[in-house]
Amino acid sequence: MTDTMQFDAEEEQILRDFERGEFQRIPNLEAEKEELEASARRTLQKDKRINIRISSRDLERLRMRAAREGIPYQTYISGALHKLVSGRLKEVG
Repeated sequence: MTDTMQFDAEEEQILRDFERGEFQRIPNLEAEKEELEASARRTLQKDKRINIRISSRDLERLRMRAAREGIPYQTYISGALHKLVSGRLKEVG
């Protein structure tokens, strides 16, 4: 079956590691999964409210970008700020 499938380099490495037995089963998968999900919820919980003043032009641009992404503009702004502070969005200039 793997003879007909196309893998990228990372997938090929994973397959080789699996075939060598380098992966181990997680002892209590459901408990581990629940713990990780709870941790993610706590990390991403929005628990603070802020008020800012921005130009109507910038707000309109943010709303248009959010609409193109298919999400509410406040969610879009929150995501952009999160990317900035987590280092996944770089400042220009």
